[in-house]
Amino acid sequence: MRAPPTHTDIAVVSRRRARAFLSNNRGTFFMAAIILVMGTYLFVPALWIFVQTFNLNSHPLIGDARWGLDNWRNAFDSPAIWIALRNTLMVWALTFLFSFPAAVLIAWVLARTRIPQSHNIELMFWVSFMMPTISTTIAWITLMEPNRGLLNTLFEFLPFVENGPFNIFSVGGIVWANLMANGIALKVMLLTPAFRSMDSALEEAGRVSGGSNLSVMIRITLPLMISPMVLVTALQLLKVFQSFETEQLLGLPFGFFVYSTLIFHLIRVDEVLPQWGAATALGSITILVVVLIIPLQRWIVQRRLYTTIASGYRPGLIDLGVWRWLVFGLIAGLLFVLTLLPLLTVLLGSVMFRAGLFFLDDPFTFDHWKAVFFEMDRFFPALRTTLILALSAGFGSPLLFSLLAYVLVKTPWRGRAILDIIIWGSAAIPGILAGLGLLLVFLGTPGLNVLYGTIWALILVVIISGNTTGVNISKAAIVQIGQDMEDASRIAGAGW
Repeated sequence: MRAPPTHTDIAVVSRRRARAFLSNNRGTFFMAAIILVMGTYLFVPALWIFVQTFNLNSHPLIGDARWGLDNWRNAFDSPAIWIALRNTLMVWALTFLFSFPAAVLIAWVLARTRIPQSHNIELMFWVSFMMPTISTTIAWITLMEPNRGLLNTLFEFLPFVENGPFNIFSVGGIVWANLMANGIALKVMLLTPAFRSMDSALEEAGRVSGGSNLSVMIRITLPLMISPMVLVTALQLLKVFQSFETEQLLGLPFGFFVYSTLIFHLIRVDEVLPQWGAATALGSITILVVVLIIPLQRWIVQRRLYTTIASGYRPGLIDLGVWRWLVFGLIAGLLFVLTLLPLLTVLLGSVMFRAGLFFLDDPFTFDHWKAVFFEMDRFFPALRTTLILALSAGFGSPLLFSLLAYVLVKTPWRGRAILDIIIWGSAAIPGILAGLGLLLVFLGTPGLNVLYGTIWALILVVIISGNTTGVNISKAAIVQIGQDMEDASRIAGAGW
């Protein structure tokens, strides 16, 4: 007859059961922690902004809240709202129409063909992307301003040309400036690594079957790149709702408002009585865009039909023959327009009394540089702060975003859909309103209020601000990696 269990036996069994439960549910606990942390920093500000759309106070942080639907009625009763939305979609469609095919073709050329200096060319697209949008926009204003732009001035020297043909202060000018800022460069940056990661055996099989290089690209390469191309499209759609500098500088002179500039106008046009209610209602519209994007991109990722890096992976390049130098020249010319031309224009404008006034007797001066380095006390502290933020984000963001992307793509943990919604939802609110939401998080969360007003709060915000783009860039790469490679690593004894 067995002896009854002692207290020690019961304790041992309880500990074993607890360890087994924790082991089996480790992923659930880990996912819950991620959702809690990311939700606090990303979803709570967006949720707060949406709730404030029903607050009828003139300022959401002042006075007792009064709830109602008047903000929504006032916002959508105004024709300016619908005009701004129409302008936003028009700018996005025109920019996408020209930039996406060009970026896909350039990425394919850089990654899948033998073109001279392909890696250096790819690096120059990164340089183009890193140039500040406001600087490139100012450069194109200097070049294409209708009255005294440098390009217009040069054209007027031609016979039978009275007025220069370019006007940067137009819809075409806004689209052009967006293309030159990062409309093309960003897509090339995102798509080139994805094209390069594809196994050449898939294309070689198409050529063995009698397909030409063009037909193989259309029928094999591009379908396999659907996942990164859909993610790039989704990110571009969200980005146009957040784009501000170019539209503000070029659209304001002729009364052209888009989504982001109208929100800024509603808040800043009357600093005594800003229209926060209408601005927050308008800012919540992008939530509808996110609602449409999330199911599409999750369906693309979960299909798992786009594996291009497997255990038999081997790269391969197509020989363009004599055409490679023509292609090289075309891409090099585009890079000159994207990078060197605006850079040289900005540098030239920095040594002029007033940028663009070339008709003066002595238009050049170094007084601006002297004022920055020797008279502006805030320049070096601002430079130091910028470098700290850049280095922190440069090291911290890739680690965080790649980990989140791996969890979303490669793990079976419950709650991945919630995490994906949080990451996409954080991009639904324009920056000026998201900043207001983050301010509330820092002031109202115990333990975080001590960070308010310090550089640590800025570092945290800068790291997480690019989460939607960073996580989805990583997802586009990770979804291409075959499961057999990870299985082989685990068989060899590697952990996750």
